[in-house]
Amino acid sequence: MLDKRMTLDEIVDQLQDGMSIGIGGWATRRKPMALARAIARSNLRDITLISGYGGPEVGLLAATGKIRKLVFAFVSLDHYPLEPHFRAARQNGAFEILELDEGMFHYGLRAAAMKLPFLPTRVGIGTDIIRQAGFEFKMVKSPYDDGEEFFAMPAIAPDVALIHAHRSDQRGNILTMSFDPFFDELLVRASGRCFATVEKIVPTDELNMRENGRYNLVERSLITGVAEAPFGAHPTSAAPDYQIDLKHLKTYIDSAASQEAWSGYKAEFVDVSQHRYVASVGGAEAIHAAPIPVY
Repeated sequence: MLDKRMTLDEIVDQLQDGMSIGIGGWATRRKPMALARAIARSNLRDITLISGYGGPEVGLLAATGKIRKLVFAFVSLDHYPLEPHFRAARQNGAFEILELDEGMFHYGLRAAAMKLPFLPTRVGIGTDIIRQAGFEFKMVKSPYDDGEEFFAMPAIAPDVALIHAHRSDQRGNILTMSFDPFFDELLVRASGRCFATVEKIVPTDELNMRENGRYNLVERSLITGVAEAPFGAHPTSAAPDYQIDLKHLKTYIDSAASQEAWSGYKAEFVDVSQHRYVASVGGAEAIHAAPIPVY
């Protein structure tokens, strides 16, 4: 009966300077934003952030100077395509980068999840992305009669994965109840350890695993710790519990207009507890009132 419950700060205390941290979710959907804000408030530095399908967590950690290297396929706020703090940091050369095609990132996670050093793929062949400076990608030839040459995508194996899910019990049985689980399963399996935030920690019986087993992406043995963080994905969505808060995303975007604007946003929404953050964005009622977005 192992109890894996932790606080946000206890999870951050498990992280170390210089480590590689993988972030789950997709752009503006189910990002572990409460954890990202906790990292932003911490003394953690020089991290290699691995966020293939990046969103506001990348901009937030870029703006607070936490990133030494970023491994990514894209960084977007969906309805607002250009993440402004990421864009500013990238233009100023604030950190090293390894930019990948989405398919390359997928194969890198899958290789690590399968405990393989690489996977062969045609993705990337014929493009400059496999010839970018600072990383020597390799090719591999099929040992069979076809003799085809493939791109060998190396495994992407973060030291730690951070994800956000909907429900968990104290032992780390998590349920991810969104329509699309994205690549969180691969990220967890690819990483050395995984910490999850969830909307609610409930008794095991309330998970109703017989009916909800399809929402249980990974074995509890792969979950190192779990923290209850209501609205922990906000301003990204954790559908069906709540939707993307486009109004707050606009406030976040406006914070990139000047150093003064960023300082004000940081003081009100970052340098505060999760409970205070939820109150600052209007509380539970306002978050639940966000409409389903139109794409």
